[in-house]
Amino acid sequence: MKKWTAVLAWLLVILIAGCSGGNVNGMTGDKPPAAFVEIQNKKYETTLGTYCWDHGKSAMCVDTAGPVELLECEKVIQVKPGEEVAFHMNYSPEPNEIHVTQFSGNQETEVNVKNNRFNAPLEKGTYYYSYGVWWMTDKEKHISNGDAFYAFALEVTE
Repeated sequence: MKKWTAVLAWLLVILIAGCSGGNVNGMTGDKPPAAFVEIQNKKYETTLGTYCWDHGKSAMCVDTAGPVELLECEKVIQVKPGEEVAFHMNYSPEPNEIHVTQFSGNQETEVNVKNNRFNAPLEKGTYYYSYGVWWMTDKEKHISNGDAFYAFALEVTE
């Protein structure tokens, strides 16, 4: 299983759709913008994972490994129990749908996010996160102009 996961981490599946006449959906750039978490007034960049992006000229989907595998060689962010974690993205339009999932051992837990903020766990340990965002269109229900999953890890130390 680990060998298969490693292969998937290196393999990116890219789907390029046809061209359109211009940027009609307000999305810019060839891929989703960088996302950051802020803790104690210090910003930490997240790792971009799986995404689909439509910036009007073409659309692309990229599939990657999950958060734990993506972060195998990345540094974890040390936090105190219950410390506030805030999400930031310097991009307009902002995503209008957000979901955060926490991975710890074999457990997957949906994280309650309010005003782009949540609190770190209270128990010591290393926790992996998937920060999923969507830019849903106003014109048609269940249609997205783009989505992205960002990964980061927190280590609760005290």
